[in-house]
Amino acid sequence: MDSFCMAREHGGEYPTNQNGTSTRKDISKLVIILVLSFLEQRLNRRQIDKKLHLLRGHFGIVIPLDFIGKFTNRWSFGFAIGAIANKVMLLFSEEYMPVQVPAWAKAFVFLIGAIEVGLSYYPFFACLSTNFRLTGSILGFLYTLIWVIVTTMHIAECPHGEVFGDYREVIFQWPSLLCLFFLLGRFAHIFVKAMRARMGLEAEPEEKCLLQIHQAEHVKRLLRKPELREQTCFQRNIYQWDPYFRFPSRMIGTSVLSLICLYMFVVVEFQADRLVFQNLNVFVEEIGNLTATLYGSQVYADFVLPFKEFIDALHGVWYFTMFAAVLTSVTYIFHILACYRKHLKRLWKGDKSFLPVKRHNPLPSESVASIARYSGWQIAYILWGYFILHFVQIIFGMIFVYTFVYPIKHNQGLKMLKRLGILVLTPVIAILITKLQIIVASKFFLQPKMSLEDKNKPLALNNRKAFHNFSYFLFFYNVIVGLGACLFRLLCSLILGTWLIARIDRTILQKGFEAFDSGYNTWIGMLFVDHYHNNPVLVSFCHILLSERSEKMLRRGIISSPWYNFTNSTVPQVSNKAGIRWQLLYTLLNNPILITLRKPKKFDISMQSRTIQASVLTSEVQNQQKSLLK
Repeated sequence: MDSFCMAREHGGEYPTNQNGTSTRKDISKLVIILVLSFLEQRLNRRQIDKKLHLLRGHFGIVIPLDFIGKFTNRWSFGFAIGAIANKVMLLFSEEYMPVQVPAWAKAFVFLIGAIEVGLSYYPFFACLSTNFRLTGSILGFLYTLIWVIVTTMHIAECPHGEVFGDYREVIFQWPSLLCLFFLLGRFAHIFVKAMRARMGLEAEPEEKCLLQIHQAEHVKRLLRKPELREQTCFQRNIYQWDPYFRFPSRMIGTSVLSLICLYMFVVVEFQADRLVFQNLNVFVEEIGNLTATLYGSQVYADFVLPFKEFIDALHGVWYFTMFAAVLTSVTYIFHILACYRKHLKRLWKGDKSFLPVKRHNPLPSESVASIARYSGWQIAYILWGYFILHFVQIIFGMIFVYTFVYPIKHNQGLKMLKRLGILVLTPVIAILITKLQIIVASKFFLQPKMSLEDKNKPLALNNRKAFHNFSYFLFFYNVIVGLGACLFRLLCSLILGTWLIARIDRTILQKGFEAFDSGYNTWIGMLFVDHYHNNPVLVSFCHILLSERSEKMLRRGIISSPWYNFTNSTVPQVSNKAGIRWQLLYTLLNNPILITLRKPKKFDISMQSRTIQASVLTSEVQNQQKSLLK
């Protein structure tokens, strides 16, 4: 038991022979995948179907999660993705590697580990997305129950850790366990709904519709006159709710998994920091006692006390910046969702001005690869962004402590203010002189306004000789000021770069170099895939075409198209003969002259009589049309 707990404490996976649970999970997931694959039917039949008539098109491909157009069960898939958070965090470490491999082969081991995690949780998503709701709910409930039992047993066996303290596993595992309990309730709810539909107590769930309700409502809103409503302060500055826009399951799942992974990362960092600072304080106390004994109190005050103050300042700054970095990262997760909606709506309008010019038409292959990369990269960007932001904030926090806090604490506040005044006065004067150049240029070196209604003077020089002398003497001064401006530019780039490293929705590189930002290119490719596949206007147009085609084919009695199930109209199916007669009547009413050319049914009627009948019918139709026009 101790070796088992120690292996888990150092980041290892659960032993595969522990009560045989891992083997049972492997067998159960293979059985679930095979059962769901057997229930799925393939659209395209192969040669093997002709040889094995029992297949009948079975053993189709199971779709675990639709990364493009999934708008139903979004939170169920979000919690299913959240259940794998502990495994995702385990992939960041190398302790799960079963064997030691060379450095060049670690990428393949990472790929194998990722595939293993995907297979372990494949039944969750497959049971949620299958159309066979009764079978999927039963299998999903049983598989989730196995995971709940196994996870609870492992937490009960080793709730504490020798390195990270008491209740380490409880604190670390409860988000994933909560997601598993949610999935249990969700599968039970699906089972009850499927049983009620099977017994006829409620209607069968509708098949997947090409046009979603929120997309249809969005198109209807475009066709109506826009309503002018006064927005609140929250809607203007923070977020404005749109009832006709839904985030796909990919975005919901990515946000949930990012929050849980960030929580686990912060918990590990918090426990590690507490352990490190406890050992540092003990070490400083021992060194201080030894120094005071050997060299006296003066050496202790000169060397040990400053180091102890540094440790105390670092400890306080560490925890303060931890909360600031966490708050910033959580804000980024929700802000990225808002930017996704804003950018996608601008693409729907045909506005690509917010994108780099070279990325207005990305390659289709890059966009398809981006939709697969986005979720994983977004989580990694959030975690790395938090770590880098926390580190940079610690540096600025220590600068603030040694610049303001400790001088005031040691009664050196006036000295600090004097140094600060001298340090700040020089750049302030340089900024004022720079602003003065703009004012002088506006007053003396520009021609007057051409009209009183103009806001600014025209870009036309005045007093050219004085301007050339002005530029000549300030040339040497601006060389010196430019050195400080360059350093200030570098400092701004450093601060903005570290603050925005987690923002995959915008580039941190300069204009023209966006191609080197792979994260931003992934964001753009993902947007274009969603734009081309989920544009409400385009989906509505395709829905109308398919619906009209299905209705025509149903009227003719040719086939019963599955696309017809997407419409809400109930058109009765008529025979092919009746449809032909109706089209014949409609054609003859609009073209009465064709009656004379038709083959008569009875041959005893002469051509003259048929001509007279046609002329009479033509006159009657013309009279009816004139009366209708009046």
